[in-house]
Amino acid sequence: MDSRLELKLPPPFEEAVRSHESAIMRFLLRMTANRDDALDLFQETWLRAYRAYPQLKSVDGMRPWLFRIATNLCRNRARDSFRRSRAISRAISDPTVAAAAPGSHAHGIADGVIHMRRLIAGLPDKQRLALTMRKFGGLDYREIGAALECSAASARANVYQALRRLRAAW
Repeated sequence: MDSRLELKLPPPFEEAVRSHESAIMRFLLRMTANRDDALDLFQETWLRAYRAYPQLKSVDGMRPWLFRIATNLCRNRARDSFRRSRAISRAISDPTVAAAAPGSHAHGIADGVIHMRRLIAGLPDKQRLALTMRKFGGLDYREIGAALECSAASARANVYQALRRLRAAW
């Protein structure tokens, strides 16, 4: 006998889970760069979405709504982590991360990935979120704007500025 609690989900919510779960998980993995943290945030995203689902006025805007929930959870996790341990400043001052400087033929692909992650992590919050949603989440600018509570033009500008900063730093 299975001791897990089985939840009966409303059919449209169950469909939303199936159709958006992989995009939400990819987004959270990119935002956290940690599978365990991403899984925690993934579960919390769906829990919060399930609780708020009855108040959702239209399922048409569900994708940006889910990304907004995931984004807010990422922001909360980052803020709490920073307050607790100042982990960001330690990671930047870590000599193994600092050694992954581009331009050196000696550094490998892994070092380049570490360097790019550090550059992305150093972007302003809205630029980092917009870039991650666009390039790794596959959202269009209208959806990014809805998730970040800004206009589509502002979302486009944030992605553009993020890419410009990354190119300049690389």
